[in-house]
Amino acid sequence: MSSQFLTFKLDGNQYAVDVYKVQEVLEYTKITRTPCSEIYQEGMISSRGQGISVINLRKKFGLEDCEADKETRIIVMEIMTPDGDLVIFGAIADSVQEVIEIPEKDIEPSPKFGNSINAKYIRGIGRKDGEFIVILNIDAIFSTDEIISLEEVNRMEIDEPAAAQEE
Repeated sequence: MSSQFLTFKLDGNQYAVDVYKVQEVLEYTKITRTPCSEIYQEGMISSRGQGISVINLRKKFGLEDCEADKETRIIVMEIMTPDGDLVIFGAIADSVQEVIEIPEKDIEPSPKFGNSINAKYIRGIGRKDGEFIVILNIDAIFSTDEIISLEEVNRMEIDEPAAAQEE
């Protein structure tokens, strides 16, 4: 059996998430900052009339931050809360590559050392064209408190922060 993954790059390395967790990929757009949020929470955007919290995966994983460029994308994904609620958020990626299929038998377990990303965030390691692809367990990346924080940002009115900035 095979699984499909959306591949993307962060800090020159290739990562992937289960394609069924991805709603859409957006070009990078202006992000409205939200006050009193975690360092990796960039703010929110509006997509299809809905406010979506945006996180910076580089900051979440402790990687060096960089400026957005023409390749930068926002991957809109969904995660399930422990209560079974669906939370939608955007994740900034340096670039998005492609959707690939990797047979389950070819996905190796996460290494226990030598990676800047906590092993519990990693579902496994795949390969394509001789390159390693770190397959993320997107549901494990956020604690319950962090998911609640993402939900709270999503419930905010997108126009309120913008109006406050204009004053």
